[in-house]
Amino acid sequence: MKIYINQKETEVETGKTVGDLAKAQNLPENGVAIAVNGKLVQRKDWVDTELKENDAVLIVNAAYGG
Repeated sequence: MKIYINQKETEVETGKTVGDLAKAQNLPENGVAIAVNGKLVQRKDWVDTELKENDAVLIVNAAYGG
């Protein structure tokens, strides 16, 4: 199915979760936030939040430094 990750069209298998996506994208354990269709998904909910056709996923990495 088709979803959009940071506005880029991407194909993923049906039934994948936000947690599956995080693993597939090799995201770090800390310093990452994911929103689906404009709503922040708590890290504890990643494994239960299933992605749907045409979802807009925003992945934000924290920037460190000053």
